[in-house]
Amino acid sequence: MNELDFSGKQVLVVGGSSGIGNGIAQAFRARGARVAVCGTRAAASDYSPDDGSHLDGLDYYRLDVGDAGAIDTFNPSLERLDVLVLAQGAVIYRRGEFEMTGFRAVLEVNLMSLMACATKFHAMLRASKGALIIVSSTAAYHSTMGNPAYNASKTGAVGLTRTLGDAWAEDGIRVNGIAPGLVDTKMTKVTTANPKRLEGALARIPLKRLGTPQDMAGAALFLASELASYIVGQTIVVDGGLIL
Repeated sequence: MNELDFSGKQVLVVGGSSGIGNGIAQAFRARGARVAVCGTRAAASDYSPDDGSHLDGLDYYRLDVGDAGAIDTFNPSLERLDVLVLAQGAVIYRRGEFEMTGFRAVLEVNLMSLMACATKFHAMLRASKGALIIVSSTAAYHSTMGNPAYNASKTGAVGLTRTLGDAWAEDGIRVNGIAPGLVDTKMTKVTTANPKRLEGALARIPLKRLGTPQDMAGAALFLASELASYIVGQTIVVDGGLIL
């Protein structure tokens, strides 16, 4: 028996059009799952591999999770749902999160939409005795001085993972999370594209390299599989040792 064979399973990755979510989506597809992803652009053709978007073989739906009404009316044509991955994320640099409009916008995407998406698909996950995986961040475990909304939202995501794990275990749904460290994606270019910042970041990572979306995907596959059948409410830190 291969516990990492997801043939016949349906996976939905919100935020799966690029970055970490896209790496997770393609990992499930490579192991036999039918995988749908959500992104903010009108069509899959609006994404480019240059942006870290690899949508071959994935079903695509448009969804702007920053709009609560859009989540309410979202109706993907899924007959079942075995794994839901919530990988959406937003950040505002240049102290934009110290303004309340920026603070609220980041919280809406990074925290409010997690609960909205989770509850929307709760019944489908209960029917399949499925898995919910919430992608947070190592920012939940230390200060990120310039980004109060990002930090508060990711800290909240870890707490939400714990609480939904407790609340939904009786429904047969296992809720767990992944806290990525510094992963080479479009969102982290502010660090990775700056040689001095990148050097400083790598110096703090014991493995001396950035994480990849594929590194995060390994944890997601594990958490969704029977190998993790007795793990509930936990967030696995996948950071190369960054926060040790």
